[in-house]
Amino acid sequence: MSDSVSEGLYLLDYGAGNVRSVFNAVEALGHKISLISHPSDFDKAKKIIFPGVGSFGHAIESMKKKNLIQPLLEYIKSNRPLFGICVGMQVLFEGSQESDSPGLAIFPGTVTKFNDSSKPVPHIGWTTPVLVQELPESLSSIKSHLTTDSFYYFVHSYAVPYIENHKNLYTVNTVTKYHDETFISSICSNNIFATQFHPEKSGKSGLNLLDFFIKHFQPINTFPSPKFFSNITSQPSSRVIACMDVRSNDQGDLVVTKGDQYDVRESSQNNQVRNLGKPVELAKRYYLEGADEVTFLNITSFRNIPLNDTPMLDILKEASKSVFVPMTVGGGIRAISNPQTGENWSPVQVADAYFLAGADKISIGSDAVYSAEKFIKNNLTKDGSSSIEQISFVYGSQAVVVSIDPRRVYVDNPSSTKHHAIQTSIKGPNNESYCWFQCTVNGGREGRDIDVVELATSIQILGAGEILLNSIDKDGSNSGFDLELISLVKSSVSIPVIASSGAGNPSHFYDAINIAKADAVLAAGIFHRNEVSISESKQYLASKNINVRPAI
Repeated sequence: MSDSVSEGLYLLDYGAGNVRSVFNAVEALGHKISLISHPSDFDKAKKIIFPGVGSFGHAIESMKKKNLIQPLLEYIKSNRPLFGICVGMQVLFEGSQESDSPGLAIFPGTVTKFNDSSKPVPHIGWTTPVLVQELPESLSSIKSHLTTDSFYYFVHSYAVPYIENHKNLYTVNTVTKYHDETFISSICSNNIFATQFHPEKSGKSGLNLLDFFIKHFQPINTFPSPKFFSNITSQPSSRVIACMDVRSNDQGDLVVTKGDQYDVRESSQNNQVRNLGKPVELAKRYYLEGADEVTFLNITSFRNIPLNDTPMLDILKEASKSVFVPMTVGGGIRAISNPQTGENWSPVQVADAYFLAGADKISIGSDAVYSAEKFIKNNLTKDGSSSIEQISFVYGSQAVVVSIDPRRVYVDNPSSTKHHAIQTSIKGPNNESYCWFQCTVNGGREGRDIDVVELATSIQILGAGEILLNSIDKDGSNSGFDLELISLVKSSVSIPVIASSGAGNPSHFYDAINIAKADAVLAAGIFHRNEVSISESKQYLASKNINVRPAI
């Protein structure tokens, strides 16, 4: 790629969010990009990409601390092109319900929170934006990217509503309908193009859009009169997620493994750790097969200090160079103290390391259970001390996943336990007809006196944006998900729920989505062993009228 195309291309690094994802996407396209981290850098910029992962208020405050707001406003006034992404789009408006901090007020309007009484919030998934603006001929390439065949990745709780007769209609390029609410999913006005979705995490479609901005986007002077479209239809897709349990084998190498009820050692072959492949290679394979997300769970990090876990950080850095869908990482994310050195790290600092290495979301396990127990003990009062609260305050709830590991505890009748018991079609060992789901810590090794409903509802209040719902009883069984467990949790919370543990064939994915109403399905072993491919799974779901992003 000619250096002249990349000359003057800058990425606004304001200290919030994962800039590595955008940086790697741009470099994968063959371009070079520099970082703006000081006000003087704006003078050298000809085009700027303004990424955003996190909360509205934290983004504004971070920019204030770095003295970046006034130079950014002057840059925009100079008519040089700007590409805003997610929060990088939201802060261009007057303000947000998420924060008392005012926005940059480039465009009229307020960012509002989705109504969670009728749908899962955050909105997480792949959706097709609907083009509502008649673009000039010079920007016809944008229209070719934003077609009904182009899916883009959304992850947000707040958006700018699409409202008839509103004075911001002239900025609207595309809109998206999330269940009963229609919001602005991209804007195009003069020298600004911005998206609520993440092109850097939207596979080939997103990369093409970034490439267009870098090569061809120029300021626009005239637009047709804005029109309002009331018959917008779009349906959020169900996600298929590939998960990799990563740990050191007996030779000290990080490998992808898979357990049967969390036992990852082979019964034969000298009791070796089960080795199903190399993490980076598998992640790339799953991306190319059409995985909507990739998850890494570092299943031995609770024994170590994650910030010293450079091999896992290296895996994220390397995978982010070729995997352009969201990546979640879990394992040991909590406040850390090193007794040998006396060093201390906050949960946000630990999360920072993973985000800077290339992660888009972090998954919290055992620490979430301890936080929920404390929250319940304190009469459902938040005190800001939990890792969930601290990380979601900086990065937004959409960046925080809680991984729950429950197991069935059978009882003769509901009155014999204080926990949320259900009548079950899966009888207990003594023919019991009721059970409750006990939450565990330390990889399922230790049961706690808290049930899955108590945990799920507590972590939602604390600020988690998504639940990864495992099942110790179903893990490695290939017999299907625990539909009763998924249904119970789905009926208890308004945040998205990912079904995990037990998938053996595509019909199990369908049951989890259609019967238990899971928002996403996750599998590991059947993908690792090539028993079922991601593309086959998606084709099956599509044949059953489940809306999925086509495999790429």
